Amino acid sequence: MRRLAAILMLTLLGACSTVEDLSPLAPSSQTVAARAPRFEDSKPHEWDSGAPWNYAIHGTDVSKYQTSVDWPTAKASGISFAFVKATEGGDRFDEYFNEHWARTKAVGIPRAAYHFFYFCTPAATQARWFIANVPRDASAMPPVLDMEWNPKSPTCRLRPDPATVRSEMSTFLEIVERHYGKKPIIYTSLDFFDDNQLATFRGYPYWLRSVAGHPRQKYGSHPFTFWQYTGTGIVPGMTGKSDINVFNGSEAAWNKWLRQNTR
Repeated sequence: MRRLAAILMLTLLGACSTVEDLSPLAPSSQTVAARAPRFEDSKPHEWDSGAPWNYAIHGTDVSKYQTSVDWPTAKASGISFAFVKATEGGDRFDEYFNEHWARTKAVGIPRAAYHFFYFCTPAATQARWFIANVPRDASAMPPVLDMEWNPKSPTCRLRPDPATVRSEMSTFLEIVERHYGKKPIIYTSLDFFDDNQLATFRGYPYWLRSVAGHPRQKYGSHPFTFWQYTGTGIVPGMTGKSDINVFNGSEAAWNKWLRQNTR
């Protein structure tokens, strides 16, 4: 009887030690974290499924509009990575890039630089502008191309046809990948994704904006690595409203992804 009880106990322990490790590229609304940050939000969405706090790894993105960030406090609150705006178009440099870039590294927050694309400047020119302003850093995450419409721009509101958009994206991405030796990440919003048929534009990791539903509900089965789930979050150490993102995978998957992409 004692031997049977011991066998049953070992069986139960073995079952408890099995943890599902979701691929970072497979869209999912399944829970991947037992203990994850849960940031407050000034305009919270009522998540019916696929809530972002089910994900283990959260991060933020910053630009000149976040002028003062207490990065040690942000990190302690659960911020595990940061996307930092570097450039825009072919001649604009974010004046807070160097500060955010240096301070995130100093406190040990993995970060990536991103470029906001303008359709009034050739993609090759924009890629060279990004390269001129963002130093090579093996410890950095892959660079990011931010693709979205810009209807409020005072200088450039062009909306090229989908084939032109994808061609320009390819040019930028190929030049940047050759320079940094890392496959860039694509950030986009749902309207831009649909308008330009980006479901057919494969081969790159995606960072998807979806603040009113899980990406699987909005983008279907399109794979994603990062998900921006709010633009009105409240992050300790950051003033005002903050963008908050999650990595699509477990903590183990995140650590593996970092090892593969920050060297």
